[in-house]
Amino acid sequence: MTDGRELPGDDRAVVVRHLVKRFGAKVAVADVNIDVPRGSFYGVVGPNGAGKSTTLKMCTCLLEPDHGDIWIDGHHVWSDPRAAKTRFGALPDDLPLFERLTGREFLEFVGVFRGLASDLVLDRSGELLEVLGLSDAGNVLVADYSTGMRKKIGLAAAILHAPRVLFLDEPFESVDPVSARSIQTVLERFCGAGGTVVWSSHVMDTVERLCDQVAIVHDGRVVAAGPIEQVRAGRRLEDVFIDAVGGLTDASSTLSWLNRSDAGEAADGA
Repeated sequence: MTDGRELPGDDRAVVVRHLVKRFGAKVAVADVNIDVPRGSFYGVVGPNGAGKSTTLKMCTCLLEPDHGDIWIDGHHVWSDPRAAKTRFGALPDDLPLFERLTGREFLEFVGVFRGLASDLVLDRSGELLEVLGLSDAGNVLVADYSTGMRKKIGLAAAILHAPRVLFLDEPFESVDPVSARSIQTVLERFCGAGGTVVWSSHVMDTVERLCDQVAIVHDGRVVAAGPIEQVRAGRRLEDVFIDAVGGLTDASSTLSWLNRSDAGEAADGA
């Protein structure tokens, strides 16, 4: 990695250069380069195992890169991880929560851990619980939260200290439509106030609907990136994605038994 020199001020909230991560013989991230404009809603998409989550974990100090550099808000992340963490919030897909705390207690703990004043934590926690539809669940143990509620309390914890950038790993996965809308509302307001959202997903329709920038990752590399309209080039993002990553199997000559009119009869006679 570099000596940690600051990037000059520009319009990029996140800069990733030549990021590499190996797990034994497996190369999870091969050579990722990303530029995320400030104030953007940036989607990182790719098939399972493409390296999306590993990349986000390196950006958020959860995994140290084998090679490469990351700057967030002009600050080199791995030269001073502690300072970097003041600039971003993160919602990993496998976020551990304190199950025996209530939602409100969890946010208060996070706020104290981040060094925020207690009155500020109380005010922000109350607002976040209300906006995310968790006011009635504020005194309920996190252990009793549904998947959607856990995603929302995790988002509240990530945004509590008013970061400049949010990194979210599959924030809408297994979330009901009402919870998804609450999360979307908070993220749109965050971006509208000048914040930047970077989130991973493999659901193309959601990315196409929400994002203004996108990077397609395959086999640990970025194979396409830029403004979403530019990447789509008049096509559906899903079609562009499939062309970029390949792997679509021609099933026309297989599963022929599905087309047999007597398939049901054969099953009955089995």
